[in-house]
Formats: sequence, structure tokens, C-alpha cells
Amino acid sequence: MDADLRRHAEAARGFMPVEEGMALHDAAAALEVPGPLLEVGSYCGKSSIYLGAAAKGQGRVLFAVDHHRGSEENQPGWEWHEPELVDPAVGRIDTLPWFRRAVHDAGLEGTVVAVVGDSPSVAAAWATPLAFLFIDGGHGDEPARTDYERWTPHVVPGGVLCIHDVFPDPADGGRPPYEQIYRPALESGRFAEERAVGSLRVLRRR
Repeated sequence: MDADLRRHAEAARGFMPVEEGMALHDAAAALEVPGPLLEVGSYCGKSSIYLGAAAKGQGRVLFAVDHHRGSEENQPGWEWHEPELVDPAVGRIDTLPWFRRAVHDAGLEGTVVAVVGDSPSVAAAWATPLAFLFIDGGHGDEPARTDYERWTPHVVPGGVLCIHDVFPDPADGGRPPYEQIYRPALESGRFAEERAVGSLRVLRRR
């Protein structure tokens, strides 16, 4: 990954450790099947830069799906709330300006396409086969289950599914990405795990 792009990724707001971000980038950069990349949950653009750099290197596009109002864990009173991300005009979180600035500063506006909307609504209208899918959206049971059910069928054979915040041990973190995405993907027989880095899991579509 280009040193300048990595610097921009590390500087962007977000909760992804560098080693997980680089593993995400490397998985995307090694794709051998045709198709675009798509991420569910862009927040302020950290993962979008890692993935966008890989997409740019391959002449692909990354679709970044997010409503930019924050997941439940980002809301006031929750552990991961960041008050400075609240738009005072409406009193709600708005990460879109931060996302756009991060993508702009990284020189990826021609590669990263923002899709502003909630994941289920976008998925209901989605028809393009995907070479790469990264799920890091809502971490509640229902949002995680919905993301798995609606997005993973679009991953082509040989394509990659990456899942963030997978914690087999309940003491390490929330359970929905593990129980509603990771385990169903493996148990379906459609995906096989290839790599684990921190809480990131990299799976290959059979």
C-alpha cells in the first residue's frame, strides 16, 4: 500500500487497528475475480481508504454504503459515542462530511463511490455481482443478520467476504458479527475462512 495512502488511512477517524486495516487492504488487493468492491458501514472513511487504495490499484470501484447517522453504539449514552460528530443543526450524528474529507484527502474520489442510505434499502435494489464484500455495519442482532442475508448472496465464487469485530470470546466484545454473520457464513458451506487478524475475518466464497 502506498505510504501516503496508508498515512491518510491511519489518520482517519475510526476504530480499526492498523494491522486489521492492512489485512483488509491486502485481501482486496489480491482479488483475481472480476467485479467491484462494496463495504457496508463506512463511518468516517478509514476502511474506505484501505479498500479504496486496493481498488484503485486494480482499476476497480469501491461502493461505500452507509446512512452516516451512526450505529446504535455511536449514539449518545453509548460507549463509542463521539460528540463532535453530531450535527448541531439536527442534533444527530452525521459522519458524511468526515467521510468525504477523508476520501478527498486520500485522492480516492474517483475510486470510492459513496452510497448514502441504510443497508437494507440499498441491498433490496442491488443486483451487481461483487468480487469483495466487507461487512462492518450495525452491530445489533437484526442489522447484522440482515446484512448477512441480503449482501452475501452477491459475492461471486472466488470472491472475498471480510467481517469486522468478530469476537469468539464474549469477554472480548459484542456477539452479533460473530453469531449473525461469521458463523452462518461458515455453516452455510458457501465460505471458507482464509485468515484472521485481530477481529477481522477473511473468508473466500467457494
